[in-house]
Amino acid sequence: MTHLLIVESPAKAKTIQKYLGGDFAVLASYGHVRDLLPKEGAVDTEHDFAMRYAEIARNGKHVDAIASALRKADSLWLATDPDREGEAISWHLVELLRDKKLLDGKPVQRVVFHEITPRAVQDAVAHPRAIAMDLVNAQQARRALDYLVGFNLSPLLWRKVRPGLSAGRVQSAALRMICEREAEIRAFVAREYWTLSAELEQEEKRFSARLSQWQEKKLEQFDIPDAAAAEAIRSEILADLKRQPLQVIKVERKQRQRQPAAPFTTSTLQQEASRKLGFNASRTMRVAQQLYEGISIGNETVGLITYMRTDAVNLSEDAIAALRDFVQQHFGSEYLPKEARRFKTKAKNAQEAHEAIRPTDIRRHPDSLQGRLDKDQWRLYDLIWKRAVACQMAAAQLDLVAVDFTAESHWQLRANGSTVTFPGFLVVYQEGKDEQDEDDEQRLLPALQNGDQPAFHGIEAEQHFTEPPPRYSDATLVKTLEAHGIGRPSTYASIIQTLQNREYVAVEQRRFHPTDLGEVVNQFLVQHFDQYVDYGFTAELEDQLDAISRGEKDWQPVLKAFWQPFHERLEEKANISRSEATSEAIDENCPECGKPLRLKLGRYGRFISCSGYPDCNYARPIDGPREAPEPVGRDCPDCGKALVYRQGRYGRFISCSGYPSCKYLESLNTPKSTGVTCPDCGSGELVEKRSRYGKVFYSCNTYPKCKYAVWGEPVARACPRCTWPVLYKKSTKRRGEELVCPQADCAFHFPEAAEPTEIEELLRDYLPPEPKAEEERTDNSAKKGARRSPSTAKKASSSKKSAGAKSTRKKSSPAKV
Repeated sequence: MTHLLIVESPAKAKTIQKYLGGDFAVLASYGHVRDLLPKEGAVDTEHDFAMRYAEIARNGKHVDAIASALRKADSLWLATDPDREGEAISWHLVELLRDKKLLDGKPVQRVVFHEITPRAVQDAVAHPRAIAMDLVNAQQARRALDYLVGFNLSPLLWRKVRPGLSAGRVQSAALRMICEREAEIRAFVAREYWTLSAELEQEEKRFSARLSQWQEKKLEQFDIPDAAAAEAIRSEILADLKRQPLQVIKVERKQRQRQPAAPFTTSTLQQEASRKLGFNASRTMRVAQQLYEGISIGNETVGLITYMRTDAVNLSEDAIAALRDFVQQHFGSEYLPKEARRFKTKAKNAQEAHEAIRPTDIRRHPDSLQGRLDKDQWRLYDLIWKRAVACQMAAAQLDLVAVDFTAESHWQLRANGSTVTFPGFLVVYQEGKDEQDEDDEQRLLPALQNGDQPAFHGIEAEQHFTEPPPRYSDATLVKTLEAHGIGRPSTYASIIQTLQNREYVAVEQRRFHPTDLGEVVNQFLVQHFDQYVDYGFTAELEDQLDAISRGEKDWQPVLKAFWQPFHERLEEKANISRSEATSEAIDENCPECGKPLRLKLGRYGRFISCSGYPDCNYARPIDGPREAPEPVGRDCPDCGKALVYRQGRYGRFISCSGYPSCKYLESLNTPKSTGVTCPDCGSGELVEKRSRYGKVFYSCNTYPKCKYAVWGEPVARACPRCTWPVLYKKSTKRRGEELVCPQADCAFHFPEAAEPTEIEELLRDYLPPEPKAEEERTDNSAKKGARRSPSTAKKASSSKKSAGAKSTRKKSSPAKV
């Protein structure tokens, strides 16, 4: 008897095949096999929210391979990921195969494992179950909600704000968080305050003590408001110290325990990887997926960590026993607490996995994997391993010391410090912080007793200003989303990535800044769809999806309760003006005509303009009055008028002072070099450029002589299939970092870190895309023309003319890549 077992990824299939032997054939579905039809009516709101699905074209060949193998097999086993998404993939695959009449008389089994190890996989196969329809329905409800919001709200944004925009249910709440934090920062008014610190010495150890009391009252933050007050206090202290030496009047010692953190959940892993490794959420999940699915180490391929999408912090009893045994053997009994630590999951619906993220075998020390994992894989595994070991170790013991000093006057100085008397879990791991504030307790103080008179080396006053709340980082945004109950373990990375892809936020120094476009979209949603970007409403909807997954609610009533008021709001807002959607009033009148000024969204961002436009043309940048253009000192070669420097979206440039009558331009920015020779002309170099909408692409620096261009970052590496001399980088949510052939008739793609043997295996199964008919190609070019850069639009028309002459060297413009 032969069995066919389906997983999601080829890497996982290869690992599991080794565990199950010849009775099983293991194939990959490559993710979802069906999705909603990408057009109106895919969710039928008039007929109990019936959902119309279609097979995903790009995965058709994989479904065909599964269908072919199933004809020869006696049963079907489904081993997709152990969460709602994985459950839904299994259900969709069964529905497809049932439509093809391939399941008649063949049993279907669902197996679930949370780590890819021989024992876990074999145990799962020994205990199969049916597909859990409650989980499937929860995923269907989420997909339907996202569709109803996106498919109905996005067209409204196209008409009222800018074509091509989109709005998501959960992403819009996250965008609101980022925009509200930006508003807080703008509204923040810094407040000055001063502190005084004395430099002291005892037993040849220098330390500082801060002024803590003045006139026998505890000093508050703003009690010393300016330099004059600080200097007056400093002078009086110095005068007192000339009369009387400084001495210790009180020493307080306290013992404190510091407990280890719980093992990682998806959220805490993303936060800690951001703090300690500099990974964004997408990068963390991509690397964790690789560690979970299986890595070749020596003579075996094995999953190194348990399932990485989880909001549970508990560990299995076997895992706890293994961790405690490891601590006992490698650190000694003093580092092992008397009783095992058991952490309680706080999430309402921790069903994404049965336990926290941990190594599948704690004996597999990170040092033993040096050189067998790539840099990112090793660093993330090391983090997970250390956190898991530390959670079962003894608490750290600290002695906290607070010492008060005076000179028999009305003021006091205080020095704080600590000593680690027993490191406990700190010998392995210490949790990171989002904001690295100065911590007095981390300082070591010399031994001090009442009556001691440390040497005084001076006292300095230091100026401070209060600071606005910091912008969100990956770590703090995930933490805040989780605190509000917005999103679930499998969605945090995609929420953040979507905001960046839509150019609603930009990342600067690892902090999220809302773009002008993002602020306008948020303003529109908050003003007109406030309920649907409300944190509480979004969290409540997540709770209802959780209730569906537990079988406590039916999914259609949940959708109905959402859709009816949402549809009414859509109808109500259909007739708002574009001006109302993209501008807002400011408390200022036009200096030229006296009419109110408004903050508007233009092609290159937000600016201030007169509400009397077009009768009044007054406009200026947000940050101040528009200055007269600086002259270049030479004339325009086209019309003879003076050239001037101007500031645009991408920096300074030279233009004709006669604009818009004369549109002569000169760039002052040197395109960023890639070092990759243009594969078309062989003489130019591919350089980084931006399209008219700000999207990065790469084209030949000899343009317009050579019009070759691609969207992704080029790599000087020949395609293993067609030998085209250049590939480009592409990042996908499910497959991670890839290299892709830009040739439209090849389009071969493979993981960036793939070994030669893996590439050969992919080549054997690869089917190139079918060429499009000329008529279809022409239609698509017409639809995409508005999005192309000028060079690619010309290139598309010229390539058609020379298709016959260059059939062996067919190229793709960025719009087609």
